Amino acid sequence: MMNFPTPASAPSDRTACADPLRLAVAAYLARFKGSSRKHTESDLRCFLTWCAEHGLDPLAARRPHLELYIRWMQEIRRFKPSTVSRRFSVVAGFYRTCVIDDLLEHSPAEHVRRPSVPPESPTLGFTHLQFEALLIAARESPNICDFALVAMLGLLGLRIFEATGADITDLGEEHGHRVLRVCGKGTKVVLVPLPPAVGRSIDQAIGARTHGPILLNSRGARMDRHAATRRLRRLAETAGVRIASPHPHMLRHTFVTTMLDAGVDLRDVQIAARHADPRTSQVAPARCRAGAPSEPDERAFPASRLRQAQWRCG
Repeated sequence: MMNFPTPASAPSDRTACADPLRLAVAAYLARFKGSSRKHTESDLRCFLTWCAEHGLDPLAARRPHLELYIRWMQEIRRFKPSTVSRRFSVVAGFYRTCVIDDLLEHSPAEHVRRPSVPPESPTLGFTHLQFEALLIAARESPNICDFALVAMLGLLGLRIFEATGADITDLGEEHGHRVLRVCGKGTKVVLVPLPPAVGRSIDQAIGARTHGPILLNSRGARMDRHAATRRLRRLAETAGVRIASPHPHMLRHTFVTTMLDAGVDLRDVQIAARHADPRTSQVAPARCRAGAPSEPDERAFPASRLRQAQWRCG
């Protein structure tokens, strides 16, 4: 069985020159930065580990080997089609870089049949009523970071790594408005205006602190996505929200859905959610609306009430 290096650390020049695989891994990961690099590294490590377990040199792999790798992800690991597609895209990108760098004559991933990914994910988001209950539970929670967590994800539409990565020093003011400096995908920095309710929730989470992360876990350290998921599930249980395995990204879906339900133009929704493709903004609503009342009635939670919640709750 062959032992392949872990691409976690960049190899030295001497080691990279002596080992073509380490050089290829370093060259591919160098194309990414920030969280994109970390996630790409994780997906590539999965493939390198599979190769090591099967005694296969990744630079000697052929198309049938990659077909077997896809089958392994589908049948043994039972990954979802979207996960299989994403992880194989990383592998295909790795081999494309090898061709560019003249390590390979052609990519073995070029003609591999990829799994079809449904246009709409089966993942369900929160309905308007569920989100309202979640907001109330978070506001009344003894944990001072809960309301800020739900507000930053559901009322600002932040990604979980953006919310947990935000620091107190990222708060500022532009043209008379409070803003939050957010480092998004590809380390792109944007200034997100803070509605009063979100600002109050952040102030409550910060307290008298002047530096450090905005969101803290139970040990007083920076909250990560795992701690955020646990907090959200406890809040959902407290609020009586019956949904299987709630996770933070559902709040981002709810943010997009609420804007579209309020009649906001798709282009404006795309800008607010910072989606590169407007089709991404169109997919989320179908996920969130599943399970919602098919006909409007007195139980429906209109978007206008959520807009009022953004400015009044706190």
